[in-house]
This record gives sequence, C-alpha cells and structure tokens, in this order.
Amino acid sequence: MARRIDWKNLGFAYKDTGAYVKAEYKNGAWGEVEVCSDPYLNLHVAATCLHYGQACFEGLKVFCGKEGSIAAFRPDENAQRLIDTAHRVVMKPPPKELFLEAVDKVVELNREFVPPYGTGASLYLRPLLIGSSPHVGVHPSEEYIFLVLAMPVGPYYKDGFYPVKAYVQEEFDRAAPHGVGNVKVAGNYAAGMKGDMSGKEKGFPICLYLDSATHSYIDEFGTSNFLAITDDGSRYVTPDSSSVLPSITNKSLQRIARDFGLSVERRPVPVTELERFSEVGACGTAAVITPIYSITHGDKNYTFGREDRAGEMLTRLYKEIQGIQYGEIEDRHGWMREIGACR
Repeated sequence: MARRIDWKNLGFAYKDTGAYVKAEYKNGAWGEVEVCSDPYLNLHVAATCLHYGQACFEGLKVFCGKEGSIAAFRPDENAQRLIDTAHRVVMKPPPKELFLEAVDKVVELNREFVPPYGTGASLYLRPLLIGSSPHVGVHPSEEYIFLVLAMPVGPYYKDGFYPVKAYVQEEFDRAAPHGVGNVKVAGNYAAGMKGDMSGKEKGFPICLYLDSATHSYIDEFGTSNFLAITDDGSRYVTPDSSSVLPSITNKSLQRIARDFGLSVERRPVPVTELERFSEVGACGTAAVITPIYSITHGDKNYTFGREDRAGEMLTRLYKEIQGIQYGEIEDRHGWMREIGACR
C-alpha cells in the first residue's frame, strides 16, 4: 500500500495504515499494549466519553532523518501533557513508560508509512484516551481505552510554509477563564469549530481568539499558539494565559529563539500590541509554523512583512526546528527519540 503513496503531495488527512495499538485500564491497572487492525471500536452506548466528554488526545510527528534513522519529536512531552489533561478531566492517564512503549510499537508496525527523507512529509501519531465505562449520571469512568494511530501526512495547509490572513473571532469564544483551554480535551476543538468555520466563510484560513472575559488580550489561534517577533527583532513574544494550550512546538521554538540570542517574553499580550510586531506566526505540531501576513480585527487590519513570503526570523526558526527533526542539524537539546532505521 505504501509504495503507491505520492509522498511529496500528501495532504494532512486520515489514512488507514492497517495497524494501530491499544491498551486498556481495567480493575485498577493498565493492560499490555495490543496490536489492532479493525478501525472500529466496540464501545458501550453509555460510555462516559460519549455523554460527559471524557476524551482527550495528543498529536506528534515521527521523521525519517538524513542519516537514515527514524525518530519521534519530543514524545515524552506529549506523554506528560496527556497526563496533565487526564487529571484535569478526572481520567486515568497511561504512565509515561506505557505511552512511549505504544509510540515505539505503532511506529514499528507502520515503518513502511514513514515518509522517506527529502519528501517534506512525516508520520503523524494520534494518541487518544477515552472513558469507556457506562454511566448515565455525571460520573468519571472506571475503565479507559488508550490507543495510538499513525498516518503519513504532508503540510497542514496546502501551500505549506506560506503567509496566510487571519481574522480575530469575537462572536464565539474558544475557552473560558479557569476552564479547560489549557488542556487537550476533545471538546475544546468542537467549541472552536463554529468560529473557525465562520472565519473561513469570510475568507480567512485561520482565526485568532481573545480572552473570553474581556476580549482585550490575545489567547491563541483556533488550533495553534500565537507567537510574535517585535519590531526591533530582539524579542519573541507569546501569551501567558490560563486558557492557552501549552504547545510543545512553541516551547521548542522558545528554546531555539534563546539560542539565536532573542529574549523570550511569555506574558499577557494586549490585542492593541499587534501594531508593534514585525512578524507573527501560528505554531503547533501539525503546521510547525504558519506565517501570518495580516490580522483583521473589526475595522482594523494589521500587516506583518510581505504577503508572498515569511519574515526572516520566522524562517530561521522554521528551518532550525525542521532541521533538527530531519537530522540535518545537531539535536543539541536531546529532543529526538530514535526508534529504528528507515525502510
């Protein structure tokens, strides 16, 4: 099946590779990692994931490096974030060791689907944790299913690393103060879907959300963290908000920015400060960095750099993190987990 894939023209979409892994929590303990092929789950009609939103997930990428080794980018961080999310919505998270074992196993099973080096594609992993016990009445599940699927993917946006126009969405809020915006629960994405679709209908590929209490401060884009470079090029700015998901990509880019000599400011960012930035990006696992050419906020329109290409610093950051992921640049921070050799 993998031999027929056009690696250089992959989109970002689900593809059934024929194998994923699963582990179940029952009777107070996690079971072994099992290999599965049936893409349909046998799930009770009253499972808590269906009725009370006990569902959370992660996303990470695996790369075939320049020297021929397969490596996952910071899966230990994803394991910890899933643990944090699970605790927030009263679920039983898989231990880090089990999470990493599942990652290694699903990559091994899907080795032929790891895109070759030089194609610009990667193997995307989707860990998922759901409550499976039947309850009608708000109650946390006693049993859980943890699974990891894999699929080869190309750029999240069809044009790849290319500037897009954004729209400040104020008709719909994505997350509430002290809610669950800072964890990766499935419901967060359903909550933002209406606003994102509304933005697309207006001609904007991506929406920026403000804090839902005052609509004065920047939170994040619909599926990505917000980052900006100041006019003088010396500072990397990203919001500090309890409603923002702690992006592993953003965390990594902050480290790289410091390596480049920039100061990193994680702080409240007033939306009025947009006029002081020379470059703005949306960052996350799927797209890595999406350069933002303009942001429309009511009757105001802020522009950043050129419409036909990303700014200098965002380009440096993008090339650096991709270089580390593909083994072209030294993994000086120990971010890559080697799993085996490319096919």
